[in-house]
Amino acid sequence: MNPLNHVAIIMDGNGRWGLKNKNSRNAGHKQGLNTVEKIIEATIKHKIRFLTLYAFSTENWKRPKKEIKYLFNLLETFLIKRIEEFNKQNIKLKIIGVKNFSSRLNKLLDLSEKKTFKNNKLQINLALNYGSKFELINAFKILNKKKDKINEKNLTKYLQTKNIPDPDILIRTGNTKRLSNFLLWQLAYSEIFFNKKLWPDFSEKDYNKIIKDYKKIKRNFGNI
Repeated sequence: MNPLNHVAIIMDGNGRWGLKNKNSRNAGHKQGLNTVEKIIEATIKHKIRFLTLYAFSTENWKRPKKEIKYLFNLLETFLIKRIEEFNKQNIKLKIIGVKNFSSRLNKLLDLSEKKTFKNNKLQINLALNYGSKFELINAFKILNKKKDKINEKNLTKYLQTKNIPDPDILIRTGNTKRLSNFLLWQLAYSEIFFNKKLWPDFSEKDYNKIIKDYKKIKRNFGNI
C-alpha cells in the first residue's frame, strides 16, 4: 500500500458552478469554501501531513477586478474566522506564491503563518499569486547569484516548497486536464487524478475514492 503524505489540488470549477446554479461566479467561489472545509477535515481523518491548494494563480490577475476583489475579501473573511480554529486543530498554514496583495491581506497572511508556525498535525500550503514558471526562474537566479552547482538538490533548496515533500497525488476538478502552471517541478512523479465534478460539487466520498485508488497503484518511479 502506497504511503500518502501530500495531496495537491487544483480547485477548478467555482465560477462555472456559480453561473450554472446561482447566475453568479462569486456565488461559486463562496460555495467552494464549503468544499475546502470538508476536504481539510477529510485530510485530517486520513492522517495526511500536507495539503496544497491552488487558490489563485499568477494568470488569474486577468480576471475582472470585481471578481478578484471578491475572492480576496472572501479569503480575508475565511482567515479571520478560521485561523484560531486552525491553531486549536494543530494545523499549520503556509503561503506559497508572491505576497503583493493589499497591506491588509498581506498582514493577515503573515499573522496567520506566524500564529500557526509550530503546528504539525497538518500543513496547508495555500498557493496564492503562485506560478511554477516564475518559481523555477527565481530558483535558478538564486543558484546563479550564489554560484551554487546546478543540480536537483540545490535547485530544490530555493523553491517555495523547500522542506515539503513532493505531492503523491494531484487532483484537478472541473473536467479540465492540464496543470495550469502549478508545481511543475514537484509533480514530476505524482499520480494525477482528473475529476469531472466542479469544485463545489466535489465531495468527501469523491476524495476518499481517489485515495483508495491511489493506494492500489504500483509506483515504479522509473523502475520496473
